[in-house]
Amino acid sequence: MSAAHGALPRFLRAIGAITLVSGAVQAAWPGLVLGELGPRPDPLDRQLFGTIGMFMVVSGGTLDRALAARQPDPGLVRWAAAQKLGASVAVGIGVGRGLYARRALAVAGFDFLSGLGCLAYARQLGRTRTQSP
Repeated sequence: MSAAHGALPRFLRAIGAITLVSGAVQAAWPGLVLGELGPRPDPLDRQLFGTIGMFMVVSGGTLDRALAARQPDPGLVRWAAAQKLGASVAVGIGVGRGLYARRALAVAGFDFLSGLGCLAYARQLGRTRTQSP
């Protein structure tokens, strides 16, 4: 079985799709999503949160497309890991500063585990490429 098949890449493609869809919702209705994570957002908060949502669409779509390739690029998967791990740290900092409610830690945990999954798969892809003739 090639590295492009199996449970982990299917799981990560689902993560990419979830990131894309949740980012689109966040970009379209930032106040709705932000209102669930913290105090009443002001216009700047909504604008910045919507902009982050647009980047989530791009990174989720990139992860999905990278994994859809016959030979996924481990570099793109590592970048997806960086986005997920960075997002988890940023949300954790926001909770620590009282900007987001504690329930936002569920988002941080999801992103953290997703980032670890991306790193594990990128490592697997790297090993597969070095073993190929």
